[in-house]
Amino acid sequence: MKHDGKKDKANLMTIRAILFDFDGTLAPNLDLPKMRRQVIELTIDQDVPESVYQDHYIVEVIDAAHAWLTKQERQQQADQYYEAAHQLILDIELGEAEHTDPFDAVPDYLKQLKNSDIATGVVTRNCREAVYRVFPEIDDHIQSVCARDDVEFIKPDPRHLSHCLDALGCAPHETAMIGDGRLDMTVGKSLGMYCVGVLSGSSDAQALQEAGADAVYDYCYEYVEPITR
Repeated sequence: MKHDGKKDKANLMTIRAILFDFDGTLAPNLDLPKMRRQVIELTIDQDVPESVYQDHYIVEVIDAAHAWLTKQERQQQADQYYEAAHQLILDIELGEAEHTDPFDAVPDYLKQLKNSDIATGVVTRNCREAVYRVFPEIDDHIQSVCARDDVEFIKPDPRHLSHCLDALGCAPHETAMIGDGRLDMTVGKSLGMYCVGVLSGSSDAQALQEAGADAVYDYCYEYVEPITR
């Protein structure tokens, strides 16, 4: 179901490609609050001030704390913390991925896009191994998967999306970004993409619209403009 009454800008564009977020969009969300809480607990144990990492995303918490510890000339502690924190989020991701599958309608939807000559990519802050544990057949449906361990800069850095667009050979103005998070909308808009928010993950319609969503649906597979237009 579409959740806004704004004029659909998609009919003013030629959509040749779609970039998808992964968890919350193609598959149920991992427990991100749990992951962040455990990373914060580990960070507190290192006596890192809250001001260093507050309001950061999970990976950025680790980067900020590592940089702060390094600046305090506690390099060995910084490196041990960095390794332990990344291992922590990896263990949580992979553990939950074992019990998670894509949303039921997603494989058929992606097949429909492929048959319609719509290029598709995944741009996710998840690690690659977790993506493939959740969706082992993803390469049969998606042309390019850009996980956090595939790139140097992860979204909301726009270079993450640009990396995937380069792999698809498509430009931002002919691409839709579909995701469940505010950052998916803001980073897509920063590149001039058509942005579709979905309610299958972490955000409500108002939050997605305020972040720049051109349209909001319950699930990604309800966005069919590229197929029917």
